[in-house]
Amino acid sequence: MFNFFSAKSKKYEDIPSGTFHDLMLQPDTVIIDVRTAGEFASGKIRGARNLDMMSSAFASQVRNLPKDKTYLLYCRSGNRSGQACEIMAEMGFEKLKNLSGGIMSWPFETV
Repeated sequence: MFNFFSAKSKKYEDIPSGTFHDLMLQPDTVIIDVRTAGEFASGKIRGARNLDMMSSAFASQVRNLPKDKTYLLYCRSGNRSGQACEIMAEMGFEKLKNLSGGIMSWPFETV
């Protein structure tokens, strides 16, 4: 019948800040901040591009991104970026990493 205890497998990986930081330095890696423009302006991870997940333009902006890159996503707490990873996975992106705990758990420099 129904198995309410089986979790749907995620098509992205939640990673800690240290791993996220290490991956940022790799070639073919794109950092995406899915927070609002106001949140983005208040401080971001160096090199991040802002694509507001709550914007009606989010899907069309993502659709234009190359699928062969590794995408590192973050938001304030990790919730919205996890949702954004799911959306991107449904669009065919395969190399998706979500910052566990979001920028609130980021111990490194912000700009």
